[in-house]
Amino acid sequence: MKTKRQGIIVYFQHMKNVRQIKKHGHLIHASKRRKYALLYVNQEDLEYKMEKLDRLPFVSRVVPSYKPEVRTDYENAKPDKAKQYDYKMGI
Repeated sequence: MKTKRQGIIVYFQHMKNVRQIKKHGHLIHASKRRKYALLYVNQEDLEYKMEKLDRLPFVSRVVPSYKPEVRTDYENAKPDKAKQYDYKMGI
């Protein structure tokens, strides 16, 4: 069974602090220019990890990802006819 995971966006002050942030979850991306890191953690540990990260002195802000809450099944979605033709051709 798959474990439910959720992303956390952590804004920090210096790039050298990514090493400490990395210990709290699975680091996916860290941006030098915008000074943020994207971590994935288990959903049951989300609140605990967010509080723990927020307490660190070099962390500016911690924001959860809203992807698990967004509906992804669409009603009345019509497939593109050009794409259907390409799929039939094997492109």
